[in-house]
Amino acid sequence: MNRKQRVGALITFLGLTLIASLSINGVSLPPMFAGIATAADAIPEVPTKGMVTMVDLGAHKCIPCKMMEPVMEEVTKEYAGRASVIFIDVWEHRDQAPRFGIRAIPTQIFFDKEGNEVSRHEGFLDKPSIVKMFEKLGVH
Repeated sequence: MNRKQRVGALITFLGLTLIASLSINGVSLPPMFAGIATAADAIPEVPTKGMVTMVDLGAHKCIPCKMMEPVMEEVTKEYAGRASVIFIDVWEHRDQAPRFGIRAIPTQIFFDKEGNEVSRHEGFLDKPSIVKMFEKLGVH
C-alpha cells in the first residue's frame, strides 16, 4: 500500500468513526443546499427512471463533500431536465451507505438511462470530470 492509499484509508476510517459518533449522539446536521435529502425527507428514487443519473453520497460536515457543494449546485442547474443529479447525506440516512456499498465519502455513482451503474468515483470530483462522464453517457 503506497502513501496515498494509506492516507485515503486513514481518512475513510476517521470519517466512518465520525459518522458513527454523530449517529450515536443524535446530531442533526443542517442541509448545505436546496434539494438535499434530510432525515425528514424521503430518499429520491435512484437511479431516476429513463435518465442518466449521478448520485453523490456524502455528508454536510465532510471537507471534500463541502468542496463538492458548489460543483453539485452548478451541475444540477446546468443539467436540469437532461440528467438527474442527486445528493444523499449518509450521515442523515445511515442505511444508504451499505445500500450503495460505499467505502468513503464523498462517492459519486453514475447510472445510464437504463439504470445500470457505469462508473463510480471516491473523493472530490471536479465539474469537468462530471461533464465528461455525462457526455460519455450521451447527455449534452
